[in-house]
Amino acid sequence: MTDHPSLQPYADAWAHSVEAISELVSPLVEGEWNRATECPGWSVRDIVSHVIGSECEMLGDPRPIHTLPRDLFHVKDEVSRRLEVQVDVRRCHTAPEMTSELEYTIIRRSRQLRNEKRAPSTMVMTPLGREMTLERALRLRAFDVWVHEQDLRRALGEPGNLDSPGAHVARDVLVDGLPKVVAKDAGAPPNSAVVIDVGGPVEFMRTVRVDSEGRGTVDGSVSLGPAVTLVTDWETYLRLACGRVRPAAVRENLKIEGDQALADAILAHFAVTP
Repeated sequence: MTDHPSLQPYADAWAHSVEAISELVSPLVEGEWNRATECPGWSVRDIVSHVIGSECEMLGDPRPIHTLPRDLFHVKDEVSRRLEVQVDVRRCHTAPEMTSELEYTIIRRSRQLRNEKRAPSTMVMTPLGREMTLERALRLRAFDVWVHEQDLRRALGEPGNLDSPGAHVARDVLVDGLPKVVAKDAGAPPNSAVVIDVGGPVEFMRTVRVDSEGRGTVDGSVSLGPAVTLVTDWETYLRLACGRVRPAAVRENLKIEGDQALADAILAHFAVTP
């Protein structure tokens, strides 16, 4: 247990997902580590490398000194370049090296979280290369490992944990991004509302309201006469919001009512993760 109750749900969600990742990859043979995932440019090995590297940075380990190849199409900005270093440096690692490093990193990080004494408001450096509060950093780590657990499950044909503690953290993180998607990126008109209705293992309905000055907010109340109602299932929502698929690829899982042009604009900007 940490000293601060507000951190514990994120620590618990992180532990649940990272242990699931360890269980998923422990029995894999060498070739399976190279299987492609929906995370652009990353294989199973690459995702595990990212998880290991991110947790090592949260532990305060020095970053690897490593020069990236120039031909990585998915490396498009400083954030992706920074994240890629921890991935590329492990691309030559064998399956036993990967699983042993993952297990050791989980042990170290779990011990750190159990003994955490810092206040939730403490500023810490994150794998993204920017500082944020410890509470927000742990929330994003819980989110990140759960999303990558799902990447691995889809790649390996091992579905599960769509309603785990990490799933509920992910729901909240992704919903937080909806006002920007609807109001700013998609340009929903002032004084309009957009309803997102999600079913499946994690069910929720949220209304994004755009005020007279074009600012967006999100709440759980019902809207009468929304400009757009978008209905989908939880896994499709996750894949769209994390940039794993394009809307056209999952169109059969989307039900759209209202302004089709606005709905298309919302879906075109639906990805809220880097």
